[in-house]
Amino acid sequence: MRLIQFENGVGERQVGVVEGNQVQVLCNTRSTRELALAAIRAGRSLRDEVLERGCEPGPDYSQLLEAHRVLPPLDHEDPAHCLVSGTGLTHLGSASTRDKMHQQAGQAESAMTDTMRIFKWGVEGGKPAAGQAGAQPEWFYKGDGSIVVRPGAAFPVPPFAEDAGEEPELTGLYVIGDDGQPYRLGFALGNEFSDHVMERRNYLYLAHSKLRFCAYGPELRVGELPRHLAGTSRILRDGEVLWEREFLSGEDNMCHSLENLEYHHFKYAQFLRPGDVHIHYFGTATLSFADGVRTRPGDTFEISLAEFGEPLRNGIGEASQPLPAGAVQAL
Repeated sequence: MRLIQFENGVGERQVGVVEGNQVQVLCNTRSTRELALAAIRAGRSLRDEVLERGCEPGPDYSQLLEAHRVLPPLDHEDPAHCLVSGTGLTHLGSASTRDKMHQQAGQAESAMTDTMRIFKWGVEGGKPAAGQAGAQPEWFYKGDGSIVVRPGAAFPVPPFAEDAGEEPELTGLYVIGDDGQPYRLGFALGNEFSDHVMERRNYLYLAHSKLRFCAYGPELRVGELPRHLAGTSRILRDGEVLWEREFLSGEDNMCHSLENLEYHHFKYAQFLRPGDVHIHYFGTATLSFADGVRTRPGDTFEISLAEFGEPLRNGIGEASQPLPAGAVQAL
């Protein structure tokens, strides 16, 4: 089952089930968050809650996408209650990609030690027995719901940015129940969009490089994740393919289990606030930046996986001017 959130012809929010190119509109439902909380309270699965509510014939899916009326598949009406985060060095090959990126800047081998050490810990201990805590992955904060753009929209790039690079990933979509228990609704395609030039200057700038806009969707895939997934990440420029590469995901291609990554995120009590939404990027081993590609405004990113329905497409735009230096005032 694949779900979307969208705006109808009069701007009202609705939830739909994707069936081919047709959207079946879920009855009396304005958001997937509302749907998930109702399922939790009723002791039902998300799929059963959808079946309980029923659907009515809805709009053409491709027309919704073309009109940019498809929303991220899970969000919160108060963006401050949506936390966007991620983990890195989680996929087989991700450490070599990271090293390649940094070595292009001529960094000393000693600066690569921490990267390789964390990756090695993941390979050796990232898939513990069920119910056990394994090696802790790299973790980063991206922002709250205000840094999420809808499928089809352009990423605003601030003038101080040094790069505008894609990161094709899978995302886990979560809601915290009334009792503080996290629940995974399912998974979505994601573009974790980062500033790789800034990161390459020094790996301690990773935190800065992640504070950029991002996207996920257009569809929420309900249920378990296949163990092996092979998708395509491409960049289009002036209607032509500028760069294209396969990317792999699923636990067969990862050095951490999903259970371990989820444990090391939700072990923190501040992430268990009832009603909150969490969007978590699981990492990638495929970057156009590592191949020497430099993007520019007007380019389009396209991330696709057959098991996730329609591709996630986003362009590159410009953000408003940041707060100038010296603008903070004392009271």
